Amino acid sequence: MTVTGIDTTPRSSIRARLMGVLLVLLSVVPAVGGWLVFSAWLPSDVERYQDYRAAEPCPDRSAARAAAEDCLLTVALTVERTRNEPGKRSGSYTATLDGAPVWSGTVSFGDPDPVLERLVPGDRITGTLWRGEVMTVGKGELRQNTSDAPRDEPQMTYAIGTFLGLLAALGLGFGAVRIARPLGHEPFTWRPLGKTLLIVMTVACAGVGLPAVWIGVPSWIVPVVVVPIVAVTAWQLHQHVRQTAARDRSPSSTEPTEPA
Repeated sequence: MTVTGIDTTPRSSIRARLMGVLLVLLSVVPAVGGWLVFSAWLPSDVERYQDYRAAEPCPDRSAARAAAEDCLLTVALTVERTRNEPGKRSGSYTATLDGAPVWSGTVSFGDPDPVLERLVPGDRITGTLWRGEVMTVGKGELRQNTSDAPRDEPQMTYAIGTFLGLLAALGLGFGAVRIARPLGHEPFTWRPLGKTLLIVMTVACAGVGLPAVWIGVPSWIVPVVVVPIVAVTAWQLHQHVRQTAARDRSPSSTEPTEPA
């Protein structure tokens, strides 16, 4: 049976509830991901950065042994080849270095400035090793961090965790409505509410997280700003959809006007 264009058969009710259960189950994935971001990834990054800042130069001992320990070891390295290719998404800024027997391998950089762009095969440079990885390279007075160097930039980690938490809440909310109201779950559907909120969540997390890294504001600013933005957007959109639906159902908007 269909009432006002809505399928009210028992089969449609069961189908809607099954979709709701599926959404609730799927929301567990980003929920667990967000929990891991804040409980494991973020503390690990903070601890690693603090350990690196507290590390002291290695004592006078075997360089090969000290290279893998929790101290800073400065070694001489020879440049074998470099890769400086702007515009590539990954692996575009690298240098292959030879410092045998202490360390040899390839290091990556986030950008070519100020050291990588000046390197040519055969150059002798210095490298700072910590826990078996090259943290910085230097040529003359210039120094540049490698991609392995710990950074005090937890803002984007907060943004990722916030996005996953919001995604879990979105899936849980939409699923719960379908389970509770299988035949009346509008406007909690992919269009227009779900799709718009997903776009807003993505733009808000990136739009707040990246400037927070560049400016250096406290990381807790990210969820404090993003969550209200998404909440207000969801409320305004929900109200707009309800008002539009009420207007469409209004008799005055459907009944023809009698001629005078």
